[in-house]
Amino acid sequence: MSSETANTVLFDYDWEYSPRVSTLFGAFAAVAALGWSVTVMLTAIHLFAIPAIPPDAPVQGSIEVITSQWAYVFGIPLATLGGVYYLVTIGFALWWFDTRHPLIVKILTPITASGVVFSAYFVYLQLGVIGEICPFCMLSAAATVVLFGLELAILSSSETPSLSSMGGDLASVLRETTHATVAFPVVVGLIALLALFAVPLLPLPDVVPFV
Repeated sequence: MSSETANTVLFDYDWEYSPRVSTLFGAFAAVAALGWSVTVMLTAIHLFAIPAIPPDAPVQGSIEVITSQWAYVFGIPLATLGGVYYLVTIGFALWWFDTRHPLIVKILTPITASGVVFSAYFVYLQLGVIGEICPFCMLSAAATVVLFGLELAILSSSETPSLSSMGGDLASVLRETTHATVAFPVVVGLIALLALFAVPLLPLPDVVPFV
């Protein structure tokens, strides 16, 4: 049982973690990193492969899925937004390792649940509307389900206060956070995504179209 974080800030409630919670969070971070890698590959396909396809060329399979009207949100590839989602989950996992505070566990629940909802909707579009399957998209969807499952496993292995009783301590937790530890990997990931979008703006040779 603990009534303080690793940085010795006192709180008026206790919590207790099972020894396996650290392992679960490690697996959580690894799955999130895998999901991020998949979204980077899909973003690269959007930016470098799809522009080389002639507008009147017939497409099917994965290409039909990732060129559909549902694959973009305000012109941004859904895969890129997925990359941001995975970076958020990686950041929260690092934040937990830094502070060990249960508030982070509780905040992660709606975040991972929303990932499952959005992924389920896109899987429905693939199977029921588009009629094609994108393996990378399905792998990303599976990653969101696994993240939610790991989050539930973490909750079931922990004795934590309610979210409402901890909400007022967010500022204290933030003050005791080693921000560089949490933010640096997330910022690097965001820069990598932005760099992909910068490449087409460089004065490079024209794209060679498919024959």
